[in-house]
Amino acid sequence: MNAPPPIAAERIPNHLAWAILSAIFSFCLCCFVGGIPGIVAIVYAAQVNGKLDRGDVDGARRASDTARTWCWVATGLAIFGLLLNVWGYMTGGTEEYLEMLEQMQQAQQTAV
Repeated sequence: MNAPPPIAAERIPNHLAWAILSAIFSFCLCCFVGGIPGIVAIVYAAQVNGKLDRGDVDGARRASDTARTWCWVATGLAIFGLLLNVWGYMTGGTEEYLEMLEQMQQAQQTAV
């Protein structure tokens, strides 16, 4: 008979909620490039519980640490994107963008 895998004496966090939130916010605030680290964090966070169930405590710890690192990267990019958005709003970048769109639409209408 196979013995059940040993139960980990310590609790190893999977950081899955943080990974999901950082992926969403970095996608919204920092475009597609910002969301890639969030997706990587989700992948590693999802591996933690499975490795613990198989008794691979060291592997679960490594996956948890890696997930945490990628969560920090995604969170940093989300904060950076938020700061860029605030800076653009404060400096009138939104108005310049809308003005540029209007000029492009006028150019398309005159070309037709």
